[in-house]
Amino acid sequence: MDLSLYQVDAFTDQLFAGNPAAVCLLEEWLPAEQMLQIAQENNLAETAFCLIQGDVFSIKWFTPEIEMDLCGHATLATAHVLFQYYYPKRDRLSFESNSGELIVKRQADWYQLDFPSRDPQPASLPAIISQGIGATPKEVLKARDYVLVYDSQEEIEAIQPNIALLNTINIDPGGIVVTAPGHTVDFVSRFFTPQASIFEDPVTGSAHCSLIPFWSKRLKKDQLTAEQLSSRKGVLRVEDRGERVLIGGQAITYMQATIKI
Repeated sequence: MDLSLYQVDAFTDQLFAGNPAAVCLLEEWLPAEQMLQIAQENNLAETAFCLIQGDVFSIKWFTPEIEMDLCGHATLATAHVLFQYYYPKRDRLSFESNSGELIVKRQADWYQLDFPSRDPQPASLPAIISQGIGATPKEVLKARDYVLVYDSQEEIEAIQPNIALLNTINIDPGGIVVTAPGHTVDFVSRFFTPQASIFEDPVTGSAHCSLIPFWSKRLKKDQLTAEQLSSRKGVLRVEDRGERVLIGGQAITYMQATIKI
């Protein structure tokens, strides 16, 4: 069986920036174990599998370790592939997923993800995470991920997590987001995933499902700009819509290939 595979840099318009994701197009679902093996072979943070049945699109996401419930950058990458190479006349795609319907719209050279909001609530921080991050946050919140809030962009840039310690966590904390107001954007962030093959994710769309409602309330504005301060960096235009959030980004194709199963 030959399958079309693409590698896309998401949340950027420059190669070797943003967050790379693989996109594998299917005519029928593969066994979960086989999709996991493909994700392991790709060795990227996420591989998206998109099932195309007529006008119905379904999507699943796998890291090299597990199936995920939601992934922003790989959804953006998938939409980019479909818009660019298969449906150039469309300006809207709808995906069925384990997190419900996900809509992606094309607006010139930007893509806009319509995702569920995950408003984080005040929480206590496990001691191991506090020790592992090594910088005391001003606030701690949690939805799927822990959200640690700081006063300045400089604090976010200076964080040097103890990866070995955080990788000993024996519960699933989701991810750990550190965030603060930005210099040239409304807010900045970094995202860490203990026990994952890629510890610091370059640009994390799903984390913004929590960051957007938080910063929208804090800054008293619905439309915001954001930057993730990984070494690859990524820029987002986002909007709070109550129960939904809009996450805007660009994407560029790095590779087209055929895999043989």
